[in-house]
Amino acid sequence: MLSYQHIYHAGNLADVQKHALLAWTLSYLTQKDKPLSYIETHAGRGLYRLDSDEARKTGEATAGIERARREDWFDPSHPLARALSETHAQFGDACYPGSPVIAAGLLRLQDSLHFAELHPQEHTALSQAVSGGNARVYRQDGYELAQSLLPPTPRRGMLLIDPSYEVKSEYDRLPGIIGKLHRKWNVGVIALWYPILADGRHKPMLTALVNLALPKTLHHEVTFPAARKGHGMIGSGMFMVNAPFGIENEAVRLSALFESL
Repeated sequence: MLSYQHIYHAGNLADVQKHALLAWTLSYLTQKDKPLSYIETHAGRGLYRLDSDEARKTGEATAGIERARREDWFDPSHPLARALSETHAQFGDACYPGSPVIAAGLLRLQDSLHFAELHPQEHTALSQAVSGGNARVYRQDGYELAQSLLPPTPRRGMLLIDPSYEVKSEYDRLPGIIGKLHRKWNVGVIALWYPILADGRHKPMLTALVNLALPKTLHHEVTFPAARKGHGMIGSGMFMVNAPFGIENEAVRLSALFESL
């Protein structure tokens, strides 16, 4: 069983980039009345307390979402700001929404949500955070779940792949996985988040993804100071297939904000 728990890093600068693009995309997809499907392969616990000992130990949220809020990176109408407001109203101001809670807050009753999480404690917490209604939580390998669901019903929608990258071979596997998933679901938005590490280990994966020549791709990266001395992550990236119209403008806006750090 892999040991990664996102509570130590929740609300960091990587989350700010990833969740801003995710929330923007979901808001765009819901502009049409047609229902959609949303799938996550590595969902985590869904809800994080930023006043917990784990979050305070690293202080990454202070440099991340808390700074973004102090500096008004997101006006109240921005989908991420709306998701944060709803989370605070429902769970308290100390809580930060992971991607499942962001999706559950922005999507509608006619939409279908599917979340995979293998870690037993994280799975239990996730089940409590997004239980019932139109959301299903699976204690199952996320890639296997995606293969079994695609193409989903409803057919339009989004898949988020957000692994921990604890296993280095993840980088080698992902281009093949994404190519296979796209062949099964050629109309779906497929988004892959990845860390940018000082050793550049993500670069061969990106080359392989580009060589797939998938349609309407967005490749967005931001860099930022390491959270602490010796910390390897210095940036955050998102690779998106069938990226929605207009998301490039949000990506450019985010890039400018991160360049100001």
